[in-house]
Parts: sequence; structure tokens; C-alpha cells
Amino acid sequence: MPKFFNVAGPCVSSKHYMLDPFRGIVDELMDLIDSEHYFVIHAARQSGKTTLLQELNRKINAEGKYYSLYCSLEAIQGIADPKDGIPAVVKKIKNCIEERGLPEGFARDADYDDIANVLKSTLVKYCRSLDKPLVIFFDEADCLSNGTLIAFLRQLREGYINRSDIPFVHSVALVGMRNIRDYKSLIRPNSETVGSASPFNIMKKSFSLRNFTQLEVAELYAQHTIETGQVFESQVVDYVFEQTQGQPWLVNAIACESAEKITKKDYLIPITKDMAEQAIQNLITKWGTHFDSMMERLKEPRVRNIIKPLILGEDIETSERSNDYLYARDLGLIRESNGRVEPANPIYANLMIRTLNWDALKSIERGYENYTIPRYLKDGKIDMNFLIKDFQTYWRENSEIWVKRYKTNLYEYDEAAAHLVIQAFLQRIVNSGGQIIREMALGKKRADLCVVYEGHKYPIELKILQNIRDRSKSLDQISQYMDKVGSDTGWLVIFDRDTEKSWDEKVYMREEVVDGKKITVAGC
Repeated sequence: MPKFFNVAGPCVSSKHYMLDPFRGIVDELMDLIDSEHYFVIHAARQSGKTTLLQELNRKINAEGKYYSLYCSLEAIQGIADPKDGIPAVVKKIKNCIEERGLPEGFARDADYDDIANVLKSTLVKYCRSLDKPLVIFFDEADCLSNGTLIAFLRQLREGYINRSDIPFVHSVALVGMRNIRDYKSLIRPNSETVGSASPFNIMKKSFSLRNFTQLEVAELYAQHTIETGQVFESQVVDYVFEQTQGQPWLVNAIACESAEKITKKDYLIPITKDMAEQAIQNLITKWGTHFDSMMERLKEPRVRNIIKPLILGEDIETSERSNDYLYARDLGLIRESNGRVEPANPIYANLMIRTLNWDALKSIERGYENYTIPRYLKDGKIDMNFLIKDFQTYWRENSEIWVKRYKTNLYEYDEAAAHLVIQAFLQRIVNSGGQIIREMALGKKRADLCVVYEGHKYPIELKILQNIRDRSKSLDQISQYMDKVGSDTGWLVIFDRDTEKSWDEKVYMREEVVDGKKITVAGC
């Protein structure tokens, strides 16, 4: 059977197209293990952590210097009470030892009632019986619920600090989405620092797996070409990297969708940029578990503290070294690029908005059944003034309802309601074959959108009015954005939150000319 692009579970080199999981880090990992260190490997979901661990586990066992155990704790998720959680961890280790053929004897006489010591004591007894040091990779370690996780970490720490007198695990890696500061915050919930993880201060280093580079995307896709003869046209790699920023699952999923679904495994058909664009839209429409797990995080208060100002283009109220900020970054939702903080990639930016404005979109579709895209078309182009006038009417009639809904629903993005609802209004264009390009970043004081339909571009800037000077500054900003996308016509939509003003004062539409470019300013 030929190899294929893997989008479910860890990669196996004999079955899947894959890059070297050790690229650039194997020597450092082995140095840590040889030096008896405990360490953390953290990265966003489906970014190659398990593939790396399983390959490293095989490598270590094959070399024969250590016994190496890969143990996933995912099945123990949700067991909050340590009296149930710690015995479950011990039994999981025992099961993994038996399945992987390591020496027998682990937890043979385990006292599961002694939850404060049973994990440590069973590991001590087992390590004493072995003829070689033991290395353990605990995958999905951060799936453990707080009480179980704290008890788990404390027993590892106790075993670690007494290793000079009592046998214990030679080296441990805790692997998941969380960095060490999040383990620390569970043990010391009142601590605001992100330095030493005391009392769990035994971690030597924390690794974060990086995304693919553009060259690595090309290398991965070239493996398929060598295997099948099917060519990815030159623009595909550039486009896929731009849309994914090298996120491994997305890179694989786009290629898989293109090769298996769009070209139907007819390898004589080259994969084009248009096919890659269609693949992305297909993936979003299917909305699989990868997207579900990522977007579910938007409900978490600490993620909302970062994503809400990101949507609005505002500054965050906390430091970019804060736990909330670093947590959102570690989850793979945001990234730092050229001094700006923005969504991790355009696909996730799209998904964030679509997740948060889904109810608004469905409500608009039901209430505006006659306001389909043909209503806004004139000579094959969108009459954007007409569309925005319709939105002004809708927002005037429904703004209070939507602000209230966003304040009380599971997401609580009420301050971003205006931005979310207008993008739901525009989303119908995408559903009719168009595209919305979103540019969001912290501190921009605005959000830039470019609607693309039938080859025509319609740049739009969304702005929350703060003061009267915002208008002139925003005109310059939208003018610059128009230059960027290559359009001499643009739209500036200003939302005025002043409750003392009447709607007649807030709602208007007028034209301005800046550097020879026509800008329609619409008040809401």
C-alpha cells in the first residue's frame, strides 16, 4: 500500500509521509536523558508530540542503554479525586509496561489505599529490580485533573530529590500542551510568577515543538510526488504555508484532501493552488475534531482575555509574559510575527470568527431569507454600499439583543459583538463562493477585512470609536490597507458605543477621498 498524508494519530515512517521528528533537537533531548534530567515537551494539539515520543522511545530501547517507556495518561482525564486518579495512573503504567514487553514486576504488591505514596513506592520498587535505568515519557500529562495532577507531580518530585539514596526513574518527560508554568500554577494557584516551579522545581528544561518551515512543507509534499508522480504546482507550497504557517496537521490535511478527495487519487492530475483553496474550504465545512478541540478553548476565560482584544485590535490588559498570554500561545491560537501578536494562522483566524458568530450567521440567514447575494450584485460586482446599509439597519434594530446574547452565552464576547455580527453578515458572501481575508492583531486599534468575490477586492476596516481623532487616523489606516490589497475603493465602518447619542446621530454614510482613493465611511 502506498504511503499517505496522515491526519489521525501519530505518524509511522513505513505508512505515512513525514519529516524527521528529531530534526534539530534529538542531541539535546539525549543529553538531558543521559544527565538524568526531568523535562517538559509542550506544543499545540496535533503538532507531532506523540510521533516524536514514540520514535524516541523506539530509538532508546533499540540502543539498549536504558529501558524506555511511553505512557499516555489521556484515558485518566476527568478523574479529579486523587484517591481514584493516582491508582489509575499506577495501573496505566503497569498496563503500558506489560504491553511494551518491559521486565515484569511493576506494582505487584501496590497499596492503592496509600494514595500519597503508591506512585512513588511502586516506581522505587520497580527501578530497584531493573538492571538498567528507566526513562518514562508521560504523554498527555496535562490531561490529569487538578487534584490528581498535583498528587502525581508531588510524588515524582519526592522520588526525584531522593534519587541519590533510593532508586527512582532516571529521566522523565512530561508532555502535553501546557508549559511548566501551568503545572506550577496548579500547585501554587496564588503565585503570579513564571520563574522557578517550586515546590515542583525539578524540571531542567521546557521544549516547544516548532511548526514546519516553508522548505519543510515543500520537502513533505515532494515525498508524495516521488511516491506517486503527482505534482504540487509551485504556488501550492507558498499558499499552504501562508494559510497554515506550517501547522503540521493543517499541512497534512490540505494535501490529503487535495490528493484523495479533489483529484480522487488520479495522480496524473497536478494539484493546483485553486485545489488547495478548495481543500481548505472543504476542511472548514467538515469541521472535524481538530477544529473542535482548538475552538473549544475560546470558552476559557484565560483564552478569552487574549482573543477578545485580538478580534477588536485592542491592547491586552495584562503583560505579554502573563500566564494567560503564554497559555494562548502555547495552545497554538496566537503567534508573534514582526513585532505583532496575531492569530496563529489565517485558517485559525477564520475558525475563531466562525465559531463565535455561528449563531448570528444562522439567525441572519433565517431572518433575511430574501437578502441573498444576488440582491447585492450589480454588473457582477458586490454593491458594498447597499450591503452595508442593510447591515446598518440590522444593527440598529438588533444590536442590544446581540450584545446581551454574547454576554450571557458560553463564550461571553459581548464587547466584540459588533465585529462578530458584521462578519456574520458578510459571511453569506463566502457561502456563495467568495472569501474573507482577515487581518487581526493586538494593538492595531482596528480589524481589517478584505472581501474577495469573482476576482474583485473590497477592503473594509472595522473600528470602535474612541474619540473624534479616531476618524482621521482611521482614514489613513484604511488608505494604507487599500494600498496593500491593491484597491482604490474601500470602506470604513465605525461603531459608536456612546449611549447618550441617538441612532440618527450614529448611523450615516458618506464618502471621503484620501490620496485619490475613495473611502465610504459608515457609522453604526
